[in-house]
Amino acid sequence: MSIVVVGSINADLTINVERHPLPGETLLGTGGKITPGGKGANQAVAAARLGSEVFLVGAVGEDAHAKDATNLLIDAGVDLNAVEISPKPTGLAIITVASDGENTVMVVPGANGDVGAGVVDKHAALVAGADLVLLQGEIPADGFARAVELAKGRVVVNLAPVIDVDRDALRRADPLIVNEHEAQLVLGKKSSPEACAEELLREFPSVVVTLGADGALVGDAEGIVRVASPSVTSVDSVGAGDAFTGALCHRLLAGDSLVEAATFAARVGAFSVTRPGAQPSYPDYSQLSLGNGAE
Repeated sequence: MSIVVVGSINADLTINVERHPLPGETLLGTGGKITPGGKGANQAVAAARLGSEVFLVGAVGEDAHAKDATNLLIDAGVDLNAVEISPKPTGLAIITVASDGENTVMVVPGANGDVGAGVVDKHAALVAGADLVLLQGEIPADGFARAVELAKGRVVVNLAPVIDVDRDALRRADPLIVNEHEAQLVLGKKSSPEACAEELLREFPSVVVTLGADGALVGDAEGIVRVASPSVTSVDSVGAGDAFTGALCHRLLAGDSLVEAATFAARVGAFSVTRPGAQPSYPDYSQLSLGNGAE
C-alpha cells in the first residue's frame, strides 16, 4: 500500500521572536537555522515516519538548500526518485515563531513552480499506481489537476494554501482537508466552522476542517463528528497541520474509518507542537507510545 505525494519541497528559515512584529517594526530574534519543510515534503515525512511506503513527486534546485530540504525525507525513507532537479532555487519558507508558539510563514516557491502537468506526466505510472495520492496547494494548478486525472486510487487534498484549481478535480478529494480559514476561502464566504463543514460535505465525499488546539470536524456519509485534540503545551505550531494530514493518510491506508484516522492524526499533530520545527518534530510509533503529553 503506497502513498504518492505530489507537492512542494522547501528549506525553512526559522526566526524566533517574543511576539510578531507590527507593520514597519523591526524586532530582534534568535534562531536562523535552516531545516527541511514544504507542505508536500512535511506530509511525506509524517506518513513515512509512521511506517507508510511514501513516494514524492516534486522539484528542488541545484543550490545548497536542496540538501537541507531533503535530508529528513531521506532519513524517513521517502522515495525521491521522482524529485526533479530545477535551474530555479529550492523553495524557501521564512518562518517567524512567537513565544506563544504561533507562527507566520512566507514562501518563495522557486523550483516548486516547475511541478506542473509536464513534470507530473513524467511520473504518470507512479501516480496512477498509488493507493493514495496526496496533494496540497503549493504547486501549480495544472500539476494538481493532472495528478488528480492520473490517480486511480484514493485522492486526499489538503488545499493549503487555497489556490484556484479546477473545481471538478478538487471534488475528487476524499477527504478535503482545510483549516477553518481555508474552508471559508473554498466556499467564498465567511461562516462558522460547523456551517462550513456542513456545506462542504454537500459538495465533497468527505471533509476534515481542522481547528488547531480545538481538534477537527470530520464529515462523511455518516454525518459530522468533532474530534478532540490532546491538551499539550505548544512550543512551535509550524507544520502541525502537515503532521495531522500525513498521519491521517497513513491510518486511512491501514483501514481506519475517517473518524478513527482523524483521532489518531490529532495525537500526532499535538505531539508535533511540543517540539520545535516541522519535520524534526514528527513522531514515529515508539515516540507516541511514550505519551509525551499527546495521549
